[in-house]
Amino acid sequence: MYYEPGKTEHGLARDPFKSCVIPRPIGWISTVSVEGVHNLAPFSQFQNLTFDPPYVMFASNQTTRGQRKDTVRNTEQTGQFVWNMATYELREAVNKSAEEVAPEVDEFELAGVTKAPCRLVKPCRVAESPIHFECLYHQTIRLPGNGTMGTVDIVIGRVAAIHIKDDAILPDGRIDVLKIRPIARLGYHDYTSIETVFQMAVPGNDPRRLAGMDGSARF
Repeated sequence: MYYEPGKTEHGLARDPFKSCVIPRPIGWISTVSVEGVHNLAPFSQFQNLTFDPPYVMFASNQTTRGQRKDTVRNTEQTGQFVWNMATYELREAVNKSAEEVAPEVDEFELAGVTKAPCRLVKPCRVAESPIHFECLYHQTIRLPGNGTMGTVDIVIGRVAAIHIKDDAILPDGRIDVLKIRPIARLGYHDYTSIETVFQMAVPGNDPRRLAGMDGSARF
């Protein structure tokens, strides 16, 4: 099949685009408003951008009312946000926090998860999550879209601090991914979790390139 998004019909029962770019990490983002209301929401368009220094981004479409989401407003107004790793064990809490609710609703309470303080930023971490990034707001890139929710805010932040639970680290110093079982977004209403891992070494023996692929900074 072949189609041009926005120009020709794909002819399928459901739009296939989001099911082609998979799996996507979950950006489970916590913020706090200037009034002190805590917010927690998942974004399936999330990614790390670079590692030295580390930057991440999440993309937030508009609400069903065509408004910017609380997460974006809070981040821009306070200059801070936190990424919490979404895991299989926490999948129901992640899903509950996706509900579109009023700005005065605390999604930590809605999702039934515990607030844990950060060291450098004001938003709280999800205590039950095994890994967290404390992030400082860098910039927003706004892409125009179609329809009520099409326009998207791409929010970029610099990772200022990282928390990793000790029991999530293997004896060799690597993250125990199979124990954590991070979840990822597929298309439609489908998700997946990491249950198998395999390795491939990048061709070549340049130690700088190998260190970069490994994520080692300041080699």
